[in-house]
Amino acid sequence: MSTQIGPELPDDIYDRIIALSEQGNELADEDEYERAEAVWAGALTLLPEPAVEWEPYTWLWASIGDVRYLTDDTAGATEAFFNALNGPGGVENPWIHYMLGKSLVSADRADRAADELMRAYMLDDDLFHNDEDEGERMLKILRDAGARLD
Repeated sequence: MSTQIGPELPDDIYDRIIALSEQGNELADEDEYERAEAVWAGALTLLPEPAVEWEPYTWLWASIGDVRYLTDDTAGATEAFFNALNGPGGVENPWIHYMLGKSLVSADRADRAADELMRAYMLDDDLFHNDEDEGERMLKILRDAGARLD
């Protein structure tokens, strides 16, 4: 059984995108966030139009959102996570909702953030418990918004 969501890319394009994605991951692991983002953005340009229909669109934008979040580019992170939500499998991905919620909290948009955090919580509440740095704060935002977390 395949885990592929949406149409399948030609092998040569997919292989180049995978290689660039891994290169970006290595750069991000070395805290080379700007360079990682540039590599992932380059991988996005390889996607045939409309790019939003291809699975790598989702995870490349999620990766870009992550490094933007790590560099306190709140507006850029929010934009990237919204882009990731629009790609194949994005709406079902709890991590994208969680990170979008965190980005919205950082942008002082707690009202909108609570919606995304609740989506993440409903899909996978472990994200909150595994985030030692901010998980409890995100749960508090949900509680403050009236969520009953059992």
